[in-house]
Amino acid sequence: MHIAEHDTDNKRFLIRDNSGIAAVMTYVISSPELYIIDHTFVENAYRGQGLGDKLIQAMVEYTRENNIKILPLCPFAKGRFERISEYADVLHK
Repeated sequence: MHIAEHDTDNKRFLIRDNSGIAAVMTYVISSPELYIIDHTFVENAYRGQGLGDKLIQAMVEYTRENNIKILPLCPFAKGRFERISEYADVLHK
């Protein structure tokens, strides 16, 4: 089972595999109330398994708990936020 971890020191959410990192999503802190998703990457061996979605879901949960909004600049994340209406509450307008 793939579990997303929040690495606050490196400003990223990641999913590990036995040999390293299977997927990672990085962000920039624009302000205490706004995080910008700037990159999402999934190793080729794990593509199509929903790891990118797990990373986004983990970040959405974290930002909801901490009253933070998200600005998704990464094309993958931007597309997910446009398609998934349940994320509207954390989307920066």
